[in-house]
Formats: sequence, structure tokens, C-alpha cells
Amino acid sequence: MQRKRSSRELLEEYAALEYILLGDLRDLLEEPPDEVTRQWLRAVLDALLQTLPCQFNLKEQGGYLREVVDEYPTWSNLVDQLRREHAALFERLQELRARLDHDGSFQDIADGLRIQLRDWLRSVIAFHRHEKRLVQTAMNLEVGVGD
Repeated sequence: MQRKRSSRELLEEYAALEYILLGDLRDLLEEPPDEVTRQWLRAVLDALLQTLPCQFNLKEQGGYLREVVDEYPTWSNLVDQLRREHAALFERLQELRARLDHDGSFQDIADGLRIQLRDWLRSVIAFHRHEKRLVQTAMNLEVGVGD
């Protein structure tokens, strides 16, 4: 009988999957712009579109970055900004994925799409960096406060 995984374990699995998919996306952006690359891009973007909401929903359980807001209520605007940034990144990925389904040749849109996907990838990395930095700053301030 399989044991039920905790939310933390699921979140770690989603984070690992996202990391792998982002690496795959980075690799695909270096491939020649042909129909095979287009098919692989579809698969990776579809997987990201499925994974990212599941991962964020797990983060939302109990409140997104609740531990930060509980300790520093005035930081709630920073947490809300991260939440909005995540939603915008997801929406942008949906738009980029839709561009793959146009009727013309992939080579016609490949250069522009590559640039936009690279920009999106950099934005996702920056988002994770901001999220991690906020949590680390909160933890450092909490630990640094004396009795």
C-alpha cells in the first residue's frame, strides 16, 4: 500500500519537475527551428502549464508565504506582488504556448518566439530568486533578533 505524500513532499516534487522542464526548455531554445523542435516545445510548455498551477496551489494552502506575513504583516504587499507576478508569468506562458499553434511554418515565428521564451525563462528565474530572498530575509531577521 502506498503512503499518502505530504504537501511538502508534493511541493518538492513539483519544484524538481519544474526545474527539469525549465532545463529542457533552455535546451530546446538552442535546437534548430524545425517541426520536431516545435513538437517538443509544445510538450514542455504543456507540462509547465500543468505543473505551475499545481505547484502554486500547494504553496497557497494555508496562505502563500504565510510564515513571512505572520512574522512581518507589513510585508503583505510584497507577498501580494509576488502572487501577481506569478499569475502574470503563467498568463504569459499561455500566450507563448498559443503562438506555437499558428498555421504557418515554425521557422517563420521561431526567432521571435525564442527571444520571448528566453525572456520568460529569465523572468521565472528572477521570480524564484525574489521569492527565496524574501523568505530568507524574514528568517534572518527572525533569527537575528535577540531575547
